[in-house]
Amino acid sequence: MKRAILFLLTCALIAATASAQSPSKTASKKKRYTGAMPPGVMAAMHDVSDARIKADIRFLSSDLLEGRGTGARGGDIAARYIATQFELAGLKPAGDKGGFLQQVPMIGVTTSPESTLSIIAPNGTMRLKQLDECVIMDETQKPQSDVNADVLFVGYGITAPEYNWDDYAGVDVKGKVLLMLVNEPPSDDESFFKGKALTYYGRWTYKYEHAAKMGAAGVILIHKTEMASYGWDVVRSSWSGERSYLRGNQEPKLSLAAWIQLNVARKMLADAGKDVDQLMKSAQQRGFKAIPLPFKVQAHIVNEVRPFDSFNVIGKLEGADPKLRDEAVVISAHYDHLGIRPEMKGDNIYNGALDNASGTAMLMEMARAAAAASAKPKRSIFFTAVTGEEQGLLGSEYLGQHPPIPDASISLNLNFDSIAPLGIPKEVSASGYERTTFSSIFEKTAADFGMNIQPPAHPESGGYYRSDHFSFARVGVPAFSLNTGGRFEGHAEDWVKERQKQYETSYHQPSDQFQEDGDYRADGVMSRFGLALAWQAADLPTLVQWRHGDEFEPQRKAAEGQQ
Repeated sequence: MKRAILFLLTCALIAATASAQSPSKTASKKKRYTGAMPPGVMAAMHDVSDARIKADIRFLSSDLLEGRGTGARGGDIAARYIATQFELAGLKPAGDKGGFLQQVPMIGVTTSPESTLSIIAPNGTMRLKQLDECVIMDETQKPQSDVNADVLFVGYGITAPEYNWDDYAGVDVKGKVLLMLVNEPPSDDESFFKGKALTYYGRWTYKYEHAAKMGAAGVILIHKTEMASYGWDVVRSSWSGERSYLRGNQEPKLSLAAWIQLNVARKMLADAGKDVDQLMKSAQQRGFKAIPLPFKVQAHIVNEVRPFDSFNVIGKLEGADPKLRDEAVVISAHYDHLGIRPEMKGDNIYNGALDNASGTAMLMEMARAAAAASAKPKRSIFFTAVTGEEQGLLGSEYLGQHPPIPDASISLNLNFDSIAPLGIPKEVSASGYERTTFSSIFEKTAADFGMNIQPPAHPESGGYYRSDHFSFARVGVPAFSLNTGGRFEGHAEDWVKERQKQYETSYHQPSDQFQEDGDYRADGVMSRFGLALAWQAADLPTLVQWRHGDEFEPQRKAAEGQQ
């Protein structure tokens, strides 16, 4: 069996290489850069091949890699393929034991079908159906957890002193199950939870983390599409199957981490004499107080627990300046997706072509082009393909905690995630760039590439806190992700919107598959743009910083103080 797998893999690699070397209509037109740039980066930019990016996306998103699940065979094959490409490009290994792989210790937890969630209300018992009405998980990494607890409605579940907001004020939540809303209090005032833009307080990860630290036994999030920014099908696909956690993490964890559909919450609360819409309205008011609910939650969760190791892949392009080469810029992309979901009927391979074979292929191509350039940047550049993004940014979290050089010596992180093949972009989107001292260089480089800067299309989705750059920001490194905007050469905006809508529909679904007829010049342009930015950051006289007053500035100062 192993020989058969290796044979198929070899055939796929040969096919990918042949495709990359053959002429491609998507490589026929390259976006010209009109600004001044050192010869080394100019050579690297012009060496970027749209065809190689396309070939790598085809391979990484093929059924052979089985959806690149974290800790699964397909994910491990992807990691080793990326490491091989880094080595062939000429990067220096920057992982463990002199290799390209950084071992990330994890533990996988799969909720068994026999697990149950019941609501014991005055008028009877509701037994919720897993995946259809609820999704339940146990974060404690134990084989079994039982919860029998009173329930409190805690609004948005937020404690934010800087906004004079505390949904936990005056209430003891230890041992209780907390019913709460996703998102955060709505506002158009940018001084209050940043107005329409979602902050980290609105993310489900914050709500679980904070409730666990407060001693709660469990959290049940009420799902509403407009508030979560994605439908129930995304919840079902993303939180079913095996969920992974960093092994050895001593942070408090919930025995019950759950989502329920809005209509289920409506019925559950109505049976207890409560109205969900009134509760939501009350939660939006400053001074909201947690409300005890007249029912109990009973959960019996049986888990299949599997310790395993996954891998980040780290390659280094060493800087040319003896005084600055120990500092670096980091370019990142996550290579994992959702793998295979046996419980799903029909096509159950989550190939993840857009999310994120695209960013991974671009990362490898940037590494090839940069390593082949005759001149090198002053600081080093690390190319990092991280695991476990779909499991909660785990690989980048581990990398931030175990970086190849101290976090205070990392000038900037540029992250690439889900770049759609829609042709030559006329706009670039990079939420968070304006929070850094690199902003003027970013704006000038975008203009030199003929791209306007598009503000976040959906600030309410909290995109800044949903991709791997956030893990770098949390340890103080200035960081943001790069993507295209909504306008492309030769295409009407309605055409672009229709295709972007199709990508949104395929998010975390088996339909996110390789598109042979995609226009991968978009990925090529963004790769050249990324190289130009990274090279300039690497050549700056001083390290990039957060702007004064930014929420991550204290972490930067703390990291510098630890050096």
